[in-house]
Amino acid sequence: MNISYDYYRVFYFAAIHGSFTRAAAALMTNQPNVTRIISNLETGLGCPLFTRSKRGVALTSEGERLFAHVSAAFEQFQTAERELSLERSLEGGVVSIGASEVALHTFLLPVLKAFREQHPGVHLRLSSHTSPQGVAALQGGLVDFAVVTTPVTVPAGMEQTDLMDIQEVAVVGEVYRKQIKTPASLRTLLDYPIICLGDETVTRDFYGAFFLRHNLTLEPSIELASASQILPMVRSDLGIGFVPEPFLADPIQSAGVWRLYLDKAIPLRKVVLLKRKAYALGIAAGELEKMLRKAAKK
Repeated sequence: MNISYDYYRVFYFAAIHGSFTRAAAALMTNQPNVTRIISNLETGLGCPLFTRSKRGVALTSEGERLFAHVSAAFEQFQTAERELSLERSLEGGVVSIGASEVALHTFLLPVLKAFREQHPGVHLRLSSHTSPQGVAALQGGLVDFAVVTTPVTVPAGMEQTDLMDIQEVAVVGEVYRKQIKTPASLRTLLDYPIICLGDETVTRDFYGAFFLRHNLTLEPSIELASASQILPMVRSDLGIGFVPEPFLADPIQSAGVWRLYLDKAIPLRKVVLLKRKAYALGIAAGELEKMLRKAAKK
């Protein structure tokens, strides 16, 4: 059955006004046109939708069942129209972001703060992911874009924009600081307990590949779920850790932790923006993307 959306629109207005004449006025058309459309709709559905009287029209039982569905749909349309109207003025709307923990703390937070100050009416929905999870969320349409760290596999249909280089460093607490001479070799590090993220993370893959390039096998003594847990563990002298250099900028968080200089440079990692090529961002998401790109240039 192929019934025009306009027929249901006329039916909706006739039902809420209880009059074909008043419905015609609301729709800026004429009463005979409304009568014709309702008649065609009743013929198409094979049942009467209104009872007519001199006082106006009233829904039949079939009309009431139809109205329950049509009114719900129209309420959704009206809500969407209001949201789009607000988003066009950046007074509303929703932006969904998938972010890895390192990307959030090294790059994303100050941009989100600036965006929030400029557009307080926009709702931010932030999902914390590992980089692979962020890619999966983007593929599934759960987020508008993802801000994650390399190494990351970019599927076909996505584009990557580099936002920031990250230098990672080795860190130790007081005990190991006194025991290890610098610059330390990677082989020397294997004589001590190493703290690293779990093997489901790109960080673990990154360091596993780094050690392997020097013919060494990384076997952490302690595996963590979160990068924010590394500094407290290192401060407690539980082992040697690796963190992005910006993590040491906060004197409170880095108290009791020292950088351990190595004889081999840890390769740079990147914070990257991923988005779907065929997906058009909304006004609010597009504005946040512009701010991310602008921050990257700085």
